[in-house]
Amino acid sequence: MAFRVLHHDRCFDGACSAAVFTKFHRECVGGASGYEYVGLAHRPGGTFDDGVFGPGENAIVDFKYSRSPKVTWWFDHHQSAFMTAEDRADFEAGQAGLSGPKALQEFFDPAYVSCTGLIADIGKAKFGFDTSGLGELLKWADIVDGARYESAKSAVEMDAPAMKLTLCIENAADGFIPRIIPLLTEMSLQEVLDQAFVQEAVGPLWEKHVAAMELLKERMEFRDGVIYYDITDRVTEGISKFIPYYYYPEATYTIGLMKSSFRTKISVGTNPWTTKPSAELVNLAEICERFGGGGHARVGAISFGADEEARGREVALGIVAELRAG
Repeated sequence: MAFRVLHHDRCFDGACSAAVFTKFHRECVGGASGYEYVGLAHRPGGTFDDGVFGPGENAIVDFKYSRSPKVTWWFDHHQSAFMTAEDRADFEAGQAGLSGPKALQEFFDPAYVSCTGLIADIGKAKFGFDTSGLGELLKWADIVDGARYESAKSAVEMDAPAMKLTLCIENAADGFIPRIIPLLTEMSLQEVLDQAFVQEAVGPLWEKHVAAMELLKERMEFRDGVIYYDITDRVTEGISKFIPYYYYPEATYTIGLMKSSFRTKISVGTNPWTTKPSAELVNLAEICERFGGGGHARVGAISFGADEEARGREVALGIVAELRAG
């Protein structure tokens, strides 16, 4: 029976996590007849639809915790990994040996830059997983998910193969990511990028990226260290969160309000290149958690229903005012 790997959808670290988990499971655990991939997106309310789980074993990587007995493996590194106090209590009970064997296969560490790195290290330390061929993937998973680019220019102009793959993954059409995941641990990133189906996606997506740069340049409002933009009049499934700092390198935070096919989303981020001392930076995950969202200390998001644009705008402007007040 196929093993279902559920991963953070339209996310480079999510795709890499699914790829590394697959390689780890196949080489160190085994028993699956094959692997299938399902992307998970943050939605209003944050609950899991039980229908996403397959009839066999299921793993969740780079996404929130689920108490479902159908989940046999879980890896995450987000500060906001637990949707409820009951979820956290269930995880902690398992770690303390107070619940079933599933707990032996649940791993959480918010100190990790990428979930890909967490899976590789746990696999190596606890199961003897050989990670020697994963250097490039692990390096770029940390760079992309941790926003550890050399500059806003390198993040936005996307010269590296990993950056072009990130563009494709973050804006993927249905069926694209399940095709790319098995390639990520078998080829170099340049070889993955060179695949015909990937090349077909890059050109049109680059044009959309350039158009997004122009749109944000028109819409952004910068004041008191904070950038705000509202592009809810355009349906978009993904946009580079580094574009604002390309135009306003002196900014500390960005709050963006946008609409996709299934949600209204507030994206909240810290400039990775800010000169402001880290001790003075606001924990953005804690702000997002107030409204049912979450993320990391330096980047987070909040989801509302597709028809809740007015509510999203109200919350976004409230966060902008809070951050500008400093």
